[in-house]
Amino acid sequence: MEIPRHWRLKKQRYALVGEVCPHCDVKIFPPRDICPDCGKEAKDEFAFSGQGEVYSYTTIYNAPSGFEHTIPYTVALVQLNEGPLVTAQLTDVDEEDVSIGMPVEMVTRKLREDGDERGMLVYGYKFRPTGLIPQAR
Repeated sequence: MEIPRHWRLKKQRYALVGEVCPHCDVKIFPPRDICPDCGKEAKDEFAFSGQGEVYSYTTIYNAPSGFEHTIPYTVALVQLNEGPLVTAQLTDVDEEDVSIGMPVEMVTRKLREDGDERGMLVYGYKFRPTGLIPQAR
């Protein structure tokens, strides 16, 4: 990843900062300047809580380049409390302990290394279990 791109995406990767539509109040992540719900301009920043639950998940056994050293690992669709679905790796949990509806929270972790042994370490968000029991729906 290039240095300028890294700094441009910093708020998204470290703090889950997205946008909120001033017209319909839909929370948007990742930011995209146009509300996917009403189609109007949405450039107001919104900081997500980082709390949510596992909506769906899968375990990766054949990793793409740069992630081979972490296999197997679990990737989940996380439904944030504020609404958006976020795709992220799960951490601090064994794959057999993951379940749909499991409460999770965002944490910052190392994602990969770019380049050789002197390359840049890339950090970003992952989700870990909160230990809370999901509420009955």
